[in-house]
Amino acid sequence: MKRGFYTIMSAQFFSSLADNALFVAAVELMRTGGAPEWQRAALVPIFTIFYVALAPLVGAFADSLPKGKVMFISNAIKVIGCLMMLFGTHPLLAYAVVGLGAAAYSPAKYGILTELLPASQLVKANGWIEGLTIASIILGIVLGGQLVGHALSSRMLALDFPVIDTGIDTPPEAAIAALIFVYAIAAWFNTRIPDTGVEMRPLRSNPQHGMVRNLLALLPDFWHCNSRLWRDKLGQISLATTTLFWGAGGNLKYIVLAWASLALGYSTAQASSLTGVVAIGTAVGAVVASMKMRLDMATRVIPLGIGMGIVVIGMNFIDNIWIAVPFLIMLGGLGGFLVVPMNALLQHRGHNLMGAGRSIAVQNFNEQACILVLGAFYSACTGLGLSAYAAITAFGVVVAGFMYVIKRWHENNLKRYPEEVEHLLAIARSDKHH
Repeated sequence: MKRGFYTIMSAQFFSSLADNALFVAAVELMRTGGAPEWQRAALVPIFTIFYVALAPLVGAFADSLPKGKVMFISNAIKVIGCLMMLFGTHPLLAYAVVGLGAAAYSPAKYGILTELLPASQLVKANGWIEGLTIASIILGIVLGGQLVGHALSSRMLALDFPVIDTGIDTPPEAAIAALIFVYAIAAWFNTRIPDTGVEMRPLRSNPQHGMVRNLLALLPDFWHCNSRLWRDKLGQISLATTTLFWGAGGNLKYIVLAWASLALGYSTAQASSLTGVVAIGTAVGAVVASMKMRLDMATRVIPLGIGMGIVVIGMNFIDNIWIAVPFLIMLGGLGGFLVVPMNALLQHRGHNLMGAGRSIAVQNFNEQACILVLGAFYSACTGLGLSAYAAITAFGVVVAGFMYVIKRWHENNLKRYPEEVEHLLAIARSDKHH
């Protein structure tokens, strides 16, 4: 791997570490503030709003500037969201601003891989990026749980600064303040990311028009890119798979917290460690996939998605921590082995069809829209009294059922368009077309 790849990995690690620790801190801030359960569940979909609303802009923005600069700006926006949360803004609104930073960050984070590396290294690179991201999720969730826990928060709150009244009086507020420094470390690594030499694609904007009109002018290009990926015989399969995976997986992050509280009687700090256990399995699955899979073999992992949905339903029958840990590791492992090759295939097709940043923005739009819809559904059901057990069953059925539909979709493509699919697989085997 090129040296710049390791700088990207370091920047991604610290930014993701802070993102996941902040989620736990935000849940605890709302819990101690007396927010109802449905508002806490709404943290997941609220984070995705700007992914969906600004998808046409963030992809073009990521292609208009060096990716390291885009990532630096994105981390600065996340810090603003943290400060809003500290100074009295409603946590849901402040967390949406952090989501804005994440929405701008993602096209640059993944898009730079296709600029820096040839196609033959994309699965391997995705495996390491996903593995490291999952490691940061594990450590981030554990870090968030520790920061809001009594042992560490009491020490942070005991720190006294002469003359200055910080206004930080609770464990969640102390945790959020500490995470600002983690975002600062990520921002420093962003400044060290090398320029890949790829030609920038300036935003098509007219200075005489307002921001809204310039954004609307980007919509035709975005929808054209979106439709191109959905028409591509490999792009559509990989996009459908990753959309469903992240839609369900993004909401399971909160559902595991709710399930651990109900089935095991865990507090937020204790339950956060179980979310980290799922992430351990995902990291292992991601790394194994990076070593075993090639880009042209990606579609072979689709049946694992069906198995993943069935395993999710099995959570309902577990009330013992010694059974829960290996079970959750297995669940994460299936997800990691599934998503890495499919992510790489999607990036490869998108890079060839429209450019890295726009491709990732289209991917984010579909995936985050799925998280938003499923998250809104779960929040609504929680507000109506649906138990975590029922929510888990629904998610498992959705994942298994739709993965089966995607499997049949790909099989149909192989029968109806064998020459086109084989041509696209040939491109995936060659670095010359990348």
